[in-house]
Amino acid sequence: MNFSLKRARAIFVKDYKEFTRNYGLSIMLFVPIIFAIIFRGAGPNLPGAIGFLLNLSFVLLTCFAQACLFAEEKERSTLRSLMMTPATTLDVLIGKSALVFVLSTIALSISILILGYKPPSLWAFVAATLFSIILYTSLGTICGLYSKTLVDASFSILPVSIIFSGAPWGAVFENDYPILKVLNYMPSSQLVHLLNVPRTGFTVEDLTKPLLFIMSWTVVVTVVSVVLYQRRLKDE
Repeated sequence: MNFSLKRARAIFVKDYKEFTRNYGLSIMLFVPIIFAIIFRGAGPNLPGAIGFLLNLSFVLLTCFAQACLFAEEKERSTLRSLMMTPATTLDVLIGKSALVFVLSTIALSISILILGYKPPSLWAFVAATLFSIILYTSLGTICGLYSKTLVDASFSILPVSIIFSGAPWGAVFENDYPILKVLNYMPSSQLVHLLNVPRTGFTVEDLTKPLLFIMSWTVVVTVVSVVLYQRRLKDE
């Protein structure tokens, strides 16, 4: 698949203009910042607060915004026209994902600065956050592809919210219900494990293990989103 920066940039600019006109969607940018202000005095519980903020923001901002961008195209019957243009699969997916990636990165960076969080390893934290943004953007793409309207997109992210954001909370009960141990392998749970690594006395494995899990999830879900987009291209 060929990639054209010019075509991807044109899609990015178009989505940016539509995003700025959609005030209901634009306000989601402030969700992580609001939570950061609320959790600013978390103290010793800061890693837990960061985990909650990130996992919730990935769903309410990253996944939701991406799903709405695709659903809005379908609601206006413009997605089919976009698919029929010379733009390749990579052009469309990267162009439509770039805006959400940039906005999520800016909003979460501001939130982390407000909280004053200093991770035990900056590179591992940044990598895990960026991989997670790509992961939830891909999940949003999948949700958006199968949503006909913006209302459908709002409901389509509920499974993502329950399964992904709720995984760290469900894993707490793994001793009572052993089957819940599987939730520890979810990317949201692995992100929480990474955030709970102590600032001193940690090993490289403590950082790389959760990071590899998150990266693996990102690769798999991204590939699935590309395959489903191509399938929808044929269906359309």
